[in-house]
Amino acid sequence: MNSGTVMEIGRQAVETCLLLAGPMLLSALIVGLIVSIFQAATQINEATLSFIPKLVAVFMVLILAGPWMLQIILDFMRRMFESIPNVIG
Repeated sequence: MNSGTVMEIGRQAVETCLLLAGPMLLSALIVGLIVSIFQAATQINEATLSFIPKLVAVFMVLILAGPWMLQIILDFMRRMFESIPNVIG
């Protein structure tokens, strides 16, 4: 196993991680921005007000994109297990 192979596996792992975490993080960011604008407009300065909407948004994205995310991680793991003979042999 050379350093190029290790770097390629690491790149694929980071890419898969970003692909899986991206939709949930993006939804939390958008909901947080909307709640912050609402708080600024109404002058409600409650720090815990944005927690529940973010939690609900992330949960909804997880429900809606869950099968797609599961397929992505299964494909990645399948590729990793299939490449074991090529990496060590």
